[in-house]
Amino acid sequence: MLCKLSYANIKKSIKDYAIYFFTLILGVAIFYVFNALDSQTIMMDVSTSTQELINLMMTMLSGVSVFVSFILGFLIIYASRFLMKKRNKEFGIYLTLGMSKRKISLILFFETLFIGILSLIIGLGFGVVLSQVMSLVVANMFEANLTKFTFVFSSSAFLKTIIYFSIMYLIVMVFNTYSVSKCKLIDLLNGAKKSEKVKLKNPYLCIIIFIISVIVLAKAYYIVTHDFLTLKEAKDILIPIIMGACSTFFIFFSLSGLILRIAQSIKKYYYKGLNSFTLREFSSKITTTVFGTTIICLMLFITICLLSSCFTIKNSMNANIKKLAPADADFSIIMNMDKYTEDFKNLGFNDLQIQNSRYTVKEMFKLYNFDILSYFKDYIEVNIYTTPDLTFNHTLGSKLEMVRTQFPFLDYDDSEAIMKISDYNKVAKFYGNKEYSLNEDEYMIIADFKSMIKIRNLALKNGEEINLFEHTLKPKYKSCQDGFLEMSSQHINTGIILVPDNIVKEEYLYENHLIGNYKTKDKQKITKIENNINKLDNEKKTDTYLLPSGSTKLAIKEATVGLSAMVTFIGLYLGIIFLISSAAILGLKELSDASDNKERYRILRKIGTDEKLINKALFRQIAIFFLLPLILALIHSIFGIMFAVQVLEVFGNEELLPSIITTASILVIIYGGYLLITYYSSKNIIKEKY
Repeated sequence: MLCKLSYANIKKSIKDYAIYFFTLILGVAIFYVFNALDSQTIMMDVSTSTQELINLMMTMLSGVSVFVSFILGFLIIYASRFLMKKRNKEFGIYLTLGMSKRKISLILFFETLFIGILSLIIGLGFGVVLSQVMSLVVANMFEANLTKFTFVFSSSAFLKTIIYFSIMYLIVMVFNTYSVSKCKLIDLLNGAKKSEKVKLKNPYLCIIIFIISVIVLAKAYYIVTHDFLTLKEAKDILIPIIMGACSTFFIFFSLSGLILRIAQSIKKYYYKGLNSFTLREFSSKITTTVFGTTIICLMLFITICLLSSCFTIKNSMNANIKKLAPADADFSIIMNMDKYTEDFKNLGFNDLQIQNSRYTVKEMFKLYNFDILSYFKDYIEVNIYTTPDLTFNHTLGSKLEMVRTQFPFLDYDDSEAIMKISDYNKVAKFYGNKEYSLNEDEYMIIADFKSMIKIRNLALKNGEEINLFEHTLKPKYKSCQDGFLEMSSQHINTGIILVPDNIVKEEYLYENHLIGNYKTKDKQKITKIENNINKLDNEKKTDTYLLPSGSTKLAIKEATVGLSAMVTFIGLYLGIIFLISSAAILGLKELSDASDNKERYRILRKIGTDEKLINKALFRQIAIFFLLPLILALIHSIFGIMFAVQVLEVFGNEELLPSIITTASILVIIYGGYLLITYYSSKNIIKEKY
């Protein structure tokens, strides 16, 4: 009997359950998809190093899934509160007719069970289908061989999803039982008649709070966009974060007291149509949900920044491979370590390695009986020089104290990397970059790390001269020129000093580079060559002779793909869950209010208000309620993304605009979808007859 009653209740209220069902199905599907990635990758023909990156990614996703389960669990409990609140009168009637609270709890138990089973079945089905699409995305991202691709079902993700959501539903059942046991008949019967009173706050106090909040928020924006590099420790970033969060709360607090006041002062607008009704309804909502609106705003802010940043990292790193790794291999070795014996001993090098650090890359490979040149169709050799007489503080000249005050954490005693102009031009020609020329009394700096470029440009614009190898040199350019030596997927060149060839003293040789292109383009053959080089690390000779370190296009590409995939999936996982949670909470709050305010809409109909006008007023108040936290979140995001660009500038921000467009599309689809579902569900609720 109770089962039939529960089933009938769900069938009768299916429209009211729309957002609840939609959220649960999405949650189950997303949870399954991201936890099934490991099963999908089993079918891929990827290298060992790529497989290790995939395993690391899955370990991190498993940890993220625990966090996601807490968010979804909170969301389900919140939704259950809404559903129970909507049915207060129904439960009151049950009690009046003599039904015990135990039986009401059983009704809720069966309803929750039915909803849970139905959501799991549909969500898992949708998740299994969606995971096949995700398989293609993952395979494309890792450049895997898809010839063996087949339909994949992840039993581990399936069981994990069932277990996690079963635990969540069990908690919800316990919560519902406890809530029913604490209910009083009088409260249940009169619950629909109670409404929040709109208390008008002191407008002058609200204006003062609003102005102070905006000033504090502006200061937080300034810190994260202009003063970021002056922060001495990572924990210092908590200061602007706390300032921003508190300001957000007080902005909503002050707006809750100002919006209605301002609207009432504009009488032509306030008394037009149902504007007075709409604004009072909205003012009531925002007044009673200041804290909740703040949390949702911050969650939306995190979502926008998270998605934009992870897409930018992925797109930029993939684009950087072509530009920043133009050759097949770059091997380097440190030379003349005996000039700074103690420094290198502190870094872990032994006496024999230090004494034998007089061989170039090519010569060192010969000592290992490995003919590296036999694998290259073309190659170049270049050198880097250093001297304690030219450090970072020397190149800054008169700007040193100003820079040191602003950026105290930089190593100003670090020796500069020096390169002959002819050597750099060999690299530039080999990489396909711009070549340069210098007069006998000139120097220039090449760099691609933006923050360091800004600092170096201060000295270059001032025409700071340097003294090097008994020569005085002036800068040829007033700014750093774009360029690099070491291959990477990131912008890591903080600056190389280019000087005329004839002034360089060979005894200051510090590092030798051998850059080349393989004779073959076959990936398997290249992998075999590089595996053979890696095996040299196991030889006993490494205790006597340094083994050249290598940076190859293949290794960079695999590491880049792995890192960008990891960042993308974790960002997507958290971002979408945050977005769904924010939209669902707003939607459920609106549905709850629509249920409470049915009587008010009934009165509007009684006095002859047109149904289209009522629907228009309903849509406006829902749209404003959804858009208010989103608008402030978007403002936060502008500065949040500017901050992220500074932190992640090593990856580059050339792909920022496409990432923002992708994020905006996801936001419109999910957030906009919830807004529309909320509107149509609310419209059905206010049309219900008693």
